[in-house]
Amino acid sequence: MNKYIKKVLNGLKEKNINESEYLQAVEEVLTSIEPVINNHPEYEKIALLERMIEPERIITFRVPYVNDKGQTIVHRGYRVQFSSLIGPYKGGLRFHPSVNQSIIKFLGFEQIFKNALTGLPIGGAKGGSDFDPKGKSDDEIMRFCQSFMTELQHHIGADIDVPAGDIGVGEREIGYLFGQYKRIKNRYEGGVLTGKGLSYGGSLVRKEATGFGLIYFMREMLAHNNQTLEGKTVTISGAGNVAIYACQKALEYGANVVAMSDSTGCIYDKNGIDLQLIKQIKEVERGRIYEYQKVHPQAEYIECKEADSPIWEIKTDIALPCATQNEITLNSAKKLVENGVIAIGEGANMPCLKEATEYFLNNNILIAPAKAANAGGVAISAVEMSQNSMRYYLPFKNVDEKLNQIMINIFNSCKLASNEYHLEKNYVAGANIASFTKLANAMVAQGIV
Repeated sequence: MNKYIKKVLNGLKEKNINESEYLQAVEEVLTSIEPVINNHPEYEKIALLERMIEPERIITFRVPYVNDKGQTIVHRGYRVQFSSLIGPYKGGLRFHPSVNQSIIKFLGFEQIFKNALTGLPIGGAKGGSDFDPKGKSDDEIMRFCQSFMTELQHHIGADIDVPAGDIGVGEREIGYLFGQYKRIKNRYEGGVLTGKGLSYGGSLVRKEATGFGLIYFMREMLAHNNQTLEGKTVTISGAGNVAIYACQKALEYGANVVAMSDSTGCIYDKNGIDLQLIKQIKEVERGRIYEYQKVHPQAEYIECKEADSPIWEIKTDIALPCATQNEITLNSAKKLVENGVIAIGEGANMPCLKEATEYFLNNNILIAPAKAANAGGVAISAVEMSQNSMRYYLPFKNVDEKLNQIMINIFNSCKLASNEYHLEKNYVAGANIASFTKLANAMVAQGIV
């Protein structure tokens, strides 16, 4: 390993010893950009890597709210404003019991590179809380969101930091957050949040963007390797926006999606997933995926009983992890390879453990890396910001065409970067090198700040 990279990683581990997700994300990037660092010894003198991996600002705050029983509950809120090198901070909010500083820092770090790949002028940030919206009433969620925004509003703005949704934060939560922001600020500032409802400044295609974008990237990657989605068997973890709209677009390209999942387990329907039923269960009823069997009793429900999700034991050509971080372990990777998988499309952020990624690459499995393949969501968020600034709204077709072209450009950037350093077909390294190069150039140009 390059001595400078080794020194930086050792220092990072000493300072962040308990932040495993953050350390994993940084190590994955720094080890893959080693060829670039070897060509630029001057980066060490200006501490370029040390500055790039350290957030510009970490905000932690108390979030109290009153539940329907009249009890006061206190949660912790976060906003990590990681980098404003190429634009205002931009990144989602996650409401989930697993949220802690390590997870928010890893997500913010990934966001820097993802946003750089889009070619749009947006920096990187992430935020959220350990609040769990599942099982809460709309009134409880509203009160929590209002409390959360009462503090967050001090730190955001259309030209400062623009949050969006993530796990646990959908159109409902964004609506409550936006309403409280507008009430406190006493002005309509449409560009302060993205993922808004269409009735008050949202963009068409935003809900579909991450899932659609994942499939657009997969289409390009497969085509470059003489493959197509048509006729391929696909398994997709998750049943949120990313998974649902990745499924929809994969079906449009002729794939056969046979399995989807949630935190309780997975549903396997060898006849092909009934997507409209999944949408009804998840988007309308907010139910659990095992309810699929009530309508399709021939489908098999496999409960999650161990750390390794059972969905990765199902034979498939293409696996799309769209649920959460580190969901594909080394054991799951081995099972997928044994069953003949040809490509992995990362719809979630860092869904593969480092050992799993290395195993896929060593077995010549194509990987569409998260920071490239799931960048469609933030790309259309930036398009939403532009529309808000112009007081103008684009038709669905126009936004979808923009998304398609952005994902083509991202794939080409990954391909060219990997080829330049003789890492052909390693799109993980390609994504990291392409985005790092852009960020490093901006950092050098702006001086020691």
